[in-house]
Amino acid sequence: MIVVTRLNGTRFAVNPDLIERIQEHPDTVLLMINGARYVVLESMDDVIGLIADFRARVVAGASTSASGLPDEPPPRMV
Repeated sequence: MIVVTRLNGTRFAVNPDLIERIQEHPDTVLLMINGARYVVLESMDDVIGLIADFRARVVAGASTSASGLPDEPPPRMV
């Protein structure tokens, strides 16, 4: 989830996987795949940065084992 801010200053979290488009005219509008629209204070570049950071955290978490150490490749069968 990414956290964005409505025009009235309230913050909310949105699933970036459900964002279809981001428009900036001049307010930034998140257009969701279900047709919902959210007008937010963040710029389009800021929202894209939040999404990139979110995806980087997901990838980093997926490459870490439960022990907190990076996963090792499986042993080769000879």
